[in-house]
Amino acid sequence: MRKLVYFVHTSLDGHIEGPNGEFDWPAMGPELSDHSQELTDRADTLVYGRRVWDMMSSFWPQAESLSDHPHDVRYAPIWRETPKIVFSRTLEKAGWNTEVVGGGLTERITELTSGPGKDLLLMGGAELATALSDRGLIDEVHVVVHPVVLGGGRQVFPGGVRTDLRLTGTRTLDGRAVLLSYETV
Repeated sequence: MRKLVYFVHTSLDGHIEGPNGEFDWPAMGPELSDHSQELTDRADTLVYGRRVWDMMSSFWPQAESLSDHPHDVRYAPIWRETPKIVFSRTLEKAGWNTEVVGGGLTERITELTSGPGKDLLLMGGAELATALSDRGLIDEVHVVVHPVVLGGGRQVFPGGVRTDLRLTGTRTLDGRAVLLSYETV
């Protein structure tokens, strides 16, 4: 059975973006890039909420012309080729091998995870992650805690219900960030 894996960056004070929507603070070093690649290799579908989709689709299609960072150069063709799903009530269509789903969140994720294939990788998206977590649909959570205090902003699981997790691993990445890996219990 396929798993739904949530991969998220957070500040030390539990925010995925700053008070003004800033996402300029995660540092992508070689070890973090390798972990991201490991998760991507396990997956055959990328999952997004609309806000994260907007950010991703504005960068990855032309990433090589915007950045020469080794992670960006390696990941850009993978992002373009991998099937993607965006859950959104407002987005009607999206390019880059992307299915837009406007409703039926539980049904669509259940259909996908019970079918054949590799894992599904949810990358960011606090509202979508919270909705999926509240329904018991997330199987693994990989949280990268970065050494920054943002002092406010969007939380990792805003307003979510209690969800018990089992720690499956910890690791320091690039001498800077800490990876915490969990499974749902």
